[in-house]
Amino acid sequence: MNENFNYKMKLTDEQAAILNGSKGETMAKVMKTLVLYGDAFNAEKMVPVTSEKGHLVTSFGLKVMKPVHDLMDALIEGGALSAQKFSVDPKPLDPNVPSDFLKNFVFNKFMYSVQDKYDAQLEKLGLIDKNSYTCTCYMDEVGNKPNKGDVLSWAESSAVVYANSVLGAKCNRNSGIIELFGSIVGCVPYFGLLTDEGRKATWVVEVKTSKKPEAQILGSAIGMKVMEDVPYVKGLDKWLGTELDGDTCAYLKDFGAATASNGAVGLYHIENLTPEAVEQGEDLVVDGAKTYVIDDAELERVKASYPVMWKDKNAAPKLCFVGCPHLSFNQLVEWTENVSAELKKNGLKKVSVPTVFTAAPGVIEKFNATPFAAKLKATGVVLSYICPLMYMNNPLAKSMAVITNSNKLRTYTTSRYYTSDEILSIITKEVK
Repeated sequence: MNENFNYKMKLTDEQAAILNGSKGETMAKVMKTLVLYGDAFNAEKMVPVTSEKGHLVTSFGLKVMKPVHDLMDALIEGGALSAQKFSVDPKPLDPNVPSDFLKNFVFNKFMYSVQDKYDAQLEKLGLIDKNSYTCTCYMDEVGNKPNKGDVLSWAESSAVVYANSVLGAKCNRNSGIIELFGSIVGCVPYFGLLTDEGRKATWVVEVKTSKKPEAQILGSAIGMKVMEDVPYVKGLDKWLGTELDGDTCAYLKDFGAATASNGAVGLYHIENLTPEAVEQGEDLVVDGAKTYVIDDAELERVKASYPVMWKDKNAAPKLCFVGCPHLSFNQLVEWTENVSAELKKNGLKKVSVPTVFTAAPGVIEKFNATPFAAKLKATGVVLSYICPLMYMNNPLAKSMAVITNSNKLRTYTTSRYYTSDEILSIITKEVK
């Protein structure tokens, strides 16, 4: 089938056979796509995907994505199913999230009108289960945490940067569908962050702040400075310690998401903390690496640079999203305690701004089995599994005064960024 197809990569006999149709025309097309992808980045070969599970980024049944849905049908009909089970990004809809008739009409009739069909396609292709819709698939409650050194075929910028940096797995920043193709044939092109050289740091970031920096702003500053390069961060262990415990991993989750969305970082190293930095230290830094110093003034400068996209910049907030990426269990508990305490202090029973906390279905299930669930519900906060970004893609939502503590959500939508402390203050005080 592809005998006359010219390519530069060295393929194994098995890979070449798939390319030439040994497993059918559909699999041959999948392999050809990956070979072309690899050749575009001068990959020398394909390497096996060694992780137990994959992760897809396209979770939404947008009607305008008909080519993707048609492709999924072709893969299923051609028997090109995923060789590994996979999780997928969060669902776009939840009837419990504050909305109105017009927004729901746009969501259901125009935007996500084929969601049920797409969900069924994902199940046939290899979705783990109905609880596997989340951008934080590596949470213990979700069960898709790769091992150190595993080669992945993932997409989703925040998940990829976490897997590379905190877990020490190896994955490039793949686009949607490419990651599925890697999971289908069980191999990916060897280049970039899969290679030892590609994981070296070309920037040294020196953190010289007087207090623990806000994860979202620090990540934003680094992402905008280094873009797609790999930073080696010094001085942050002063505030985070040297153990990858729950609080530190939650911090790095949010930090990494900001580096990946405000820039294009797929891997960072934190001195004395992340796996490769602990093992190799400054040997990870290339000769001639650039230096970026971050102090209190720099963080203030970065935060002040964020544009306010609201038509009325002084408008009262109409909605608040916390959890992009999805919150961890411990973060949910902490937010519940903080909101409850602040409301009590301010003489209020419920939040003054409609507020949505988002988390993975498995995390929500665990949380709902604790007394904290009733405590959070009493505050009026809605707990949801959705993707806030997919909600904000609704044209009617774009005109709303939405606030968030997520730099990722701020970057991709019209929502306005506030720090977590500022968000807590806004939603627990009486609106004037």
